[in-house]
Amino acid sequence: MELAAKQQQFNRAMERYSSQARYAQFGYLVSIANIILQLYLLYRVWPLSIGPLWQLVALAAAYLLTDFINGLVHMYMDNNDRYESIDGPLIANFHLHHKTPLYTKRNLLLVYFLETGSKVWLVGYLLLVVALEALFQINSTVLYTLVYIGILSSVAEVSHYLCHSSTSPVAMFLARIGLLLSKRHHAPHHLRDNNGYAFLNGFTDPLLDLIARACCRGYKQHTDLHYAQYSAGDAETR
Repeated sequence: MELAAKQQQFNRAMERYSSQARYAQFGYLVSIANIILQLYLLYRVWPLSIGPLWQLVALAAAYLLTDFINGLVHMYMDNNDRYESIDGPLIANFHLHHKTPLYTKRNLLLVYFLETGSKVWLVGYLLLVVALEALFQINSTVLYTLVYIGILSSVAEVSHYLCHSSTSPVAMFLARIGLLLSKRHHAPHHLRDNNGYAFLNGFTDPLLDLIARACCRGYKQHTDLHYAQYSAGDAETR
């Protein structure tokens, strides 16, 4: 009975998502807000000189933290079944990335824009960095790291897109050297259960997998079952 009820809730949430243009419009607004804040923060840190060594330190730290933070958000969303909440349609639509893992082929800049619209939490993060930069004297390397996290969180969506939908030699090379997510690394997330949540490059998956085993039910026998009776998302791409 619980599964049937959740499937009905999922279908109702997707009906709301599909029939009400405000959800797509909300995604566009989130994308615009995120990109404006990213550009503003880049403008603010650009004059700060920290030298090439500390730039590499900031980027390396940002890569690991971005992979981990976005993996945590992915973990939360994959296990979230609050379909009747105000954000229920967005949660249900997010779950369809397991049902239809292939993307529609698009220009990477458009992918960056569209997929950034799913990152509602990123608006809050970027606003927090703006406030910290304005109110406090933050170490320049730390500030660069925080700004890079805000940008790489959108790059992670492009990395995930390329992992699922590209055979580009450049993308495959970047995946091999660990800058992007490789197909081989990410495949277990779809083939197994409750693992592989990271999607910038997957370096922090060992830690995320430990957290998932301790905190989450997993999706194969949980939220992945909720879209079983949903037919409007049967297209092969999204």
